[in-house]
Parts: sequence; structure tokens; C-alpha cells
Amino acid sequence: MKKIELLSPAGNMKCLEAAIEAGCDAVYLGGKMFGARGFAGNFSKEELKQAICYAHLYGVKVYLTVNTIIYEKEVDNFLDFVRYAHKNNIDAVIIQDLGMLDLLRKKFPNLEIHASTQMHIHTFEGALFAKKYGVKRVVMARETPLEVIRKIKDKIDIEVETFVHGALCISYSGQCLASTLIGPRSGNRGTCAQICRKKYDLYSNNKKVNKDEFLLSTKDLCTINYVDKLIESGIDSLKIEGRMKRPEYVFLVTSTYRKVIDTYYKTGKVKVSDNDILMLKKMFNRNFTKGFMLGEENELFVNQERPNHKGILAGTVISKIKDELKISLNCEISINDGLRIMDDKEDKGIVINKMYVNKKLVKTANKGDIISLRYDKYVKKGSKVYLTTSSNQINEIDSKLKSKTRKVMVDANVSAKINKKLLIKVSDGVNVISLESDNIIEGAVNNPTSKELILKQINKTGDTIYKFKSIDIDMDDNIFINIKDINELRRRILNELNKKRLYNIAFIEKDYYFDDYDFKRKNNKCILTNEKINGKYDSIYTTNKDLTKEGYILKMPRVIKKYPSYNGKVLVSEVGSLIKYNDFETDFSFNVTNSYALYFLHSIGSKKVTLSEELSLKQIKDIIDNYQRRYNASPNAEVIVNSYPDAMITKFDLNKMYNIKDGILKDEFGNCYRLESYDDYMIIKHYNKINTLSCDEYYNVGVNSLRINL
Repeated sequence: MKKIELLSPAGNMKCLEAAIEAGCDAVYLGGKMFGARGFAGNFSKEELKQAICYAHLYGVKVYLTVNTIIYEKEVDNFLDFVRYAHKNNIDAVIIQDLGMLDLLRKKFPNLEIHASTQMHIHTFEGALFAKKYGVKRVVMARETPLEVIRKIKDKIDIEVETFVHGALCISYSGQCLASTLIGPRSGNRGTCAQICRKKYDLYSNNKKVNKDEFLLSTKDLCTINYVDKLIESGIDSLKIEGRMKRPEYVFLVTSTYRKVIDTYYKTGKVKVSDNDILMLKKMFNRNFTKGFMLGEENELFVNQERPNHKGILAGTVISKIKDELKISLNCEISINDGLRIMDDKEDKGIVINKMYVNKKLVKTANKGDIISLRYDKYVKKGSKVYLTTSSNQINEIDSKLKSKTRKVMVDANVSAKINKKLLIKVSDGVNVISLESDNIIEGAVNNPTSKELILKQINKTGDTIYKFKSIDIDMDDNIFINIKDINELRRRILNELNKKRLYNIAFIEKDYYFDDYDFKRKNNKCILTNEKINGKYDSIYTTNKDLTKEGYILKMPRVIKKYPSYNGKVLVSEVGSLIKYNDFETDFSFNVTNSYALYFLHSIGSKKVTLSEELSLKQIKDIIDNYQRRYNASPNAEVIVNSYPDAMITKFDLNKMYNIKDGILKDEFGNCYRLESYDDYMIIKHYNKINTLSCDEYYNVGVNSLRINL
């Protein structure tokens, strides 16, 4: 049985080392551009090269995140960066942009491509689409039910990767425009402002219905108790979120999942202790959820009390007199620990420099003790106190990281015969290296070389990554071998093994090829409506199936449980629909931001392509100019010019949670977002109506259709 892959995050080199030391099978990381975690440390080109070599020595694969949407002016730099990574033996690239999918699969036939969760693949048909267009692995949307994943694994020859631990987006990934709409920070560009972690109020019929304030703040994902279900579903890779996290976090989460996975393969059971969960919570948590993949209930998906790390309950404030704060403890506390006091007014953070028990200065206090701290701010008696940073936990992990106990286990066979050269053969289970010494072995005169001495010298692997699991020695009696010869041969053979483990992935680059998809220039006006309307429109879209008999085009949803049967023209919104329907146009949700994506969608049958709502007029002009130059043809592009944009689309439903209809979400600045609930998802409409430039400005740069969304 092929063991499931444990995939860990690496925001920088220290985190990569921590992930490998903790036992991961693969890491994912980003460069300085094109990754969906723009604020992580990330890797320069030279650092990326070093990281790949370091990981490959340990047998760990490296996946490169180039999973942002790519603007037209960035394509050449994007291609250069991927080319560099490919030449330096990256194991796979993770991408979102459909244009870059088409470009890379044609340019680099030996490059393994993974579809990012940003590609919003959440259906069986979506996985079929990915398979058809050269994707080796799909990172499923976090909301995808396990039964859908089982069906994919049963019927499609494609790898599946799922997130199993860490921070969650409230919106389907790749389908959130909220950060872009309020400012110049795009979630699809790796610079999300995390407005879902801000305060909101919820109104129904002009009445506030919420008590807590962080209405869109998700809990953190933790599936460690369900590892057996995930493995048995056929999933190929379990992915830990956390490229913004510290090395100690990466080590703890990886090592905990490593232990549980290995135990399952040995015993057939998942064994998770209370202490395992406690350590994970102590390191970082916003409370835990098993996630929608495993059927989490709607109201248990969010932590509406607070958006930040909660830690574990450490105690209760029993008094605050002048500058002396007294806390009754629920757990052990040490100097340099971080505490958070949660009272009525605001959370307050403390790093313990000094503390007293019974007026005696102590470094550690135990459960049941009452500690005294010097603190000059207001604190309400009875406030709960949480441990948010455990210095002992951090120090213990740092000690493990320094020890570097992860080794590559090897077997050796030694042949030591008189009048022959010393021969050592080493195997790591995949690679086999055999080397001889320079000198001939002679008979001993006074001091014969013992078997114990040979074992001792070969086992001196020092600071290498290797450790000998077994050493079989076939030797004559009464021989003499110079210790220098043994040491030199050991050094040479391990160096050769290094070279074998630093495998090369054959680099092949081909020309980008294409056909002609040319469309007549038009000045069309289109509308999205659910009512019968009067007026001249070239295309009328609707989600009201009753109107399609009037010639309206049926708009398909972005989240689909079951594809509606329909033979007419459709406006599709996610990749599964691209192979489900024959007569289709594509909506804004495909995030088309370059001419390659525009061409790709035309090439697979889209009669018209709606461009991303994240584009400026100049960027649209660049896309169309380059399309015309490269393909010697004109595209059929549509732009939405008047709408209340969808800020988010989420499986979590506030209307359902509060048992209301058509709720209004109000932010800290008084902006109101309309909530629209459907069978299995909710749309949050942006508060501000987008009413852009005059029609002529778009027609003049080559846009064929302008759309109003009512």
C-alpha cells in the first residue's frame, strides 16, 4: 500500500528545516512573487535552489506555489521563474491561473502541475477537467465533501490533496473579491487583508441579531482525529496550512500528524491523546473545527468571539489592587510565557518577566497556585486568562530542531579480503553505490584490523544526513587496513549517494502552440436579471430557468452539488461546467487576467469570456492587444460595468445560523453588505455599486460586450 503523503508549509528556510526534521514527506513553498502568501518570508531564486537540494537529500519533495492570477505584463517573468525552478528539479508547481495551466503544460511537458485550491475545484467534473488538461494533482476546495473525494479517487486517475490543519478562509478560495474591493490588496494576488477577521453586526428587519462581533472569523481546521477516514478515502496528500507560521508551529503540527499517520499504518487505528490536542492548542488555535469536508455543522465552523490565537485556559483573575494582579492558575506557567487576559473592555497581553507565589519570586508556578504579577492597566475581577505562548514548549521544540535527529537510513555490505581492495556497497533502499579503496589489503604483521574497528569507523557518519541501519562485513582473518582508507572510502561513498539522491528531472522546453479563434468586433450590451425585461440587449442572462424559454441564457451557480440538466446555452462559473456543457460562455469567476487564459477558454469552447473584475482599463487593453498580436485574431471579451459585486461566496451561512432571511452585514464603518442564501452556500454582496467608465472607452480597447448585473 502506498502511504499517504504528509505535506508541510515552508515560509522560509528555517520552517523548511523544521518540517523535514518533523518527518514530512513533502513541503510547499513560494518565491518572492506569484505565491498566494505574499507576506510570508518566501524564497529567493538561490534560496529555492538550496531548499530543493536540501529537501531532496532527505527524500522530501518540493512543490512551488505559483498560484496567483497572473497579469499580462507578468507572464514573461512568471515563465522565467518556473523555468528556473524546473531546471533546478522542482517536483511540481501549484497554479491557479487557467492561462498559465495551458502555457506550462505546452511549454514544459515534463513539469508536474498541481491545481491549486484557488482553482475552486469542488466537484467530480472539476477533477475530470483537471485531468483532461494535464493536471497531475488537484488540491480540492476545503469545502468538498469526503464522498465527492471518494468518487474522484474511485473513477479518475488523478491525485487528490486536501488541507487537514490550520487557518481557513470563510470564502471558497479563489472566489473572494472582498479584499480587492475595499483596497489594493487582492486575495487572488497573495495580499489578502483578511477582512473576514474584522468586526461586523448582523441585521434583520432593521434589528441587530448578533451578540458576538467577529461574525465571519473561522475556527482553525484540525482533522487529526479523522486521519483514518482521510487515508481510507484514497486521498494522496494531507496538507498542513501555515506558510506564515513560525518554525516551531511547523515542527509541532507536522510531528503530531506524522505520529498519528504512522500509528495508523502500524495498528489500523488512530490514536490521539489529550496531550496531543493540548499541545496543538497551546501553539496556535482559534478553537478547532473538523471542517466542511468532514461534515461540520454550520454554526460550529466559526469562532465569533475572537479572531486571534486563543491558546489554552491558564487561570482566572481573582484580584487587581493597584499594580498587583493575582491569578489563580489552571495550568503550569513559567517566566517568559505569554498570557492574554479577556475582560469586558478589551483583550490584554502580558509577557511574564517576574512572578511571585506567596510573595516568593519563582520561575515556574503550578496548577492551583496563585501568582502575583505587576500590571498597571485595568483588569476586571473574574476575567479569564489564557496561555498564548509557552516558553517551555518553544524551548523544547527549538532543542529538537538543533539536534537534527532525522536521518536517512542506509545498509552497508563490506568486503575485506587479503590482496584485494576494500569494497563497500551502500543502499538507501532505492540507490545502490559500490566503491573500492585505492590500496590493496595486506596480511597483518603485528596488529590485525578487527571487525569492531571497521564497524566503528564506518559508523562515523558525523554531521551527514545518514545513519547505518545495518553493516554486514565479510572479512579474512589476520588482515590490516589503514584507518585512513576506511574513513576515506566511507566519505567518498556517502558523497556519491548524495549525488544519486539529488535526482534530476529531465528539462524539456517546447514551443507554445495554438489555433486561431477569431471573433467579429461588436459593441454589445448584456444584462443579468431574474425578471422579464423590456429593452434591447444582445445577451440576457438569468438564474430563473422559467425565463430561458424567452431566449435568456441560463447562468449556472459557482458552487454545484448536482449539475442541472440543460441543453441550451449557459453562462458557467466553475471549471466542472466546462466539460459538463457544450454551448457555454464563461463568467467573471474564472479570474481571467491575461490573454493566455482568454485564449484557453476560447479554445475549449467558450463563445464569450467575461474578464476578471480585478482589472483596470489599461490591463484590459494589454490583454486584448496581446491576444490580437499573438494569435492574429480578436477575442470575444465581456466586462461587467455595473453591479453590486459578489464580495464572497461561502458554504457558511449567517442567515441559516441566525434563522433569518436576507440579512444585512454591517462593518465598523457602517457599510452594509447584503446576504443572499441558496441551498448550500451564501453570497455576500459588496456594499458599493460598481459603475465604471463610459461604454466607448471599453469598446475602443477591443471589448465586445458590456454587462449590467441587476
